Amino acid sequence: MQFVFDLDGTICFKGQPLTQEICAALDECLAMEHEIIFASARPIRDLLPVLPEKYHRLRMVGGNGAFRNADGSIEVNSFDKSTCKQLFDIIGVHQLSYLIDSSWDYSYTGEQTHPIYQNIDPLKSAKNVPIDLLENVVKMVLFTSNAEIQKSLETLPLTLHLHQDEGILDLSPEGIDKWAGLQQLGVKENEFIAFGNDSNDICMFEAAKESICIGNHSVAKEHATIQITADQVAKTILHMSEKYLKQEIEVK
Repeated sequence: MQFVFDLDGTICFKGQPLTQEICAALDECLAMEHEIIFASARPIRDLLPVLPEKYHRLRMVGGNGAFRNADGSIEVNSFDKSTCKQLFDIIGVHQLSYLIDSSWDYSYTGEQTHPIYQNIDPLKSAKNVPIDLLENVVKMVLFTSNAEIQKSLETLPLTLHLHQDEGILDLSPEGIDKWAGLQQLGVKENEFIAFGNDSNDICMFEAAKESICIGNHSVAKEHATIQITADQVAKTILHMSEKYLKQEIEVK
């Protein structure tokens, strides 16, 4: 069975690396010959540092589906030039702060005290460059939750997630979300188990055989098979790993 894990708020908390308890549960899952795939809002650049190096060989979806990493090769879906221009115009008119990711480098104008900034390029392997020097635009975070700005963005060909608690709008190219990224890796509907905690995980929950919502997100939990607390994550990984090991043995 394939197991798909979101990172922040699911198996990774407050930007810190995975705990020993979570890693032990993931190791058991792998030992039972399940496949583990990580699916995060982070670009691959910022996803790798919170994972032990032994997991870097596993397949990953980053940037809410805009990045895919398989066999050490990163592929991306980028915004088209017309959409980029319209987004840059909106940023300019409203004087918005932002985090914009290209294939590897990024452009950031937000506050250095913002939690998002603490998770950007911890290994210092990329450059913070001016917006007009980005190679391409793969993912964008706007530091606003203004309803009128959101409405104007919804008229553009893109995928939008509002994170009200953080006061940000998270943008990906049109038709790109975590489930789309997983499909590009060959994952099939109803053939994986999904763990997540936020609105950007709902697309995975709807396609999964079973889905586990960590925490109390008002919408995400309604689309999940079960809802658990953060201290139940490791135990639930083990339970699901054992459950689907037995089912696969019975099928054989």
